[in-house]
Amino acid sequence: MSRGLGCLLGTVAAGVFFGGQARAGESTGPKVAITPRITEAAHGRLRSNIRLDVNEVLIPVTVTDALDRPVTSLSQDNFRILEDAEEQQIASFVQEDAPVSAGLVFDSSGSMKNRIAGSVDALKLFFQTIVPGDEFFVIQFSDRARLLGGFTDKPEEIYEELGFVQGKGWTALLDALALGTHQMKAARNRRRALLVLSDGNDNNSRFSESEVKSRVVEADLRVYAIGLAYRPRLLEQFAEETGGAVLVAQTASELPDVVQRLSTLMRSQYVLGYRPRKAQNDGKYHKVRIEVVRSTGAPPLRASWRHGYYAPGE
Repeated sequence: MSRGLGCLLGTVAAGVFFGGQARAGESTGPKVAITPRITEAAHGRLRSNIRLDVNEVLIPVTVTDALDRPVTSLSQDNFRILEDAEEQQIASFVQEDAPVSAGLVFDSSGSMKNRIAGSVDALKLFFQTIVPGDEFFVIQFSDRARLLGGFTDKPEEIYEELGFVQGKGWTALLDALALGTHQMKAARNRRRALLVLSDGNDNNSRFSESEVKSRVVEADLRVYAIGLAYRPRLLEQFAEETGGAVLVAQTASELPDVVQRLSTLMRSQYVLGYRPRKAQNDGKYHKVRIEVVRSTGAPPLRASWRHGYYAPGE
């Protein structure tokens, strides 16, 4: 099957489950396999329907200090927004702590054979941090990406699905991200994220990196990842583009702290809104930059945000 730009999800039928830094301061459903196929024209129609208008663009922003701790004391005056290098006027500013719809993307490929238990432990730790309203689905991937169940707020349903997982086969990470992006259409919450547990190496996907990145951006998802032992380059790129983050646990003893930090990052966001000065229904990708304005002598801060959006087509 072609890897062309038109590849998407043709046979995902039922059931539905779980980011970037720049310096500046549900019941269980049927198992489903990913089979990407869609024509170029269909992809064009899909993209044009993603955003009905851009009267106001909303950009979630996470700000951290040098120790990767969230900074939650900033005001609207501490931010600047630029679209396509032109400064924009901030029209709305909210510090948001809301439930999350999260897709858990679980790597069970051969390269993860000795890390499966650690990954399950990481998920168990993550579920200790959930709040009312959170919902999750899970995707398992090796040679193929499979949806294990629909959105649920019951962690035990996820543990049951993952209890017999063994590490084997190749790694279709990009296909898993594509499937997760598709399934997120059933999410109830506005805050949406994919949380990946993987070594980050892809060697068996039908999708290309650029195809998947485009879909993730269009879906307005944050990509987060926990790297076990080292930092996965591919996932760092997705995190950078979408405003998520990649944290690394060098040893099992570091997992509790890493999981707690990641959960906090997912929930500690400012949401900045603006109306583009030159709003156009051109169907093009518009770059967004966030700058954090700090007082003289204040410690350096880092901001993470999604780096752009696709305007609607004519």
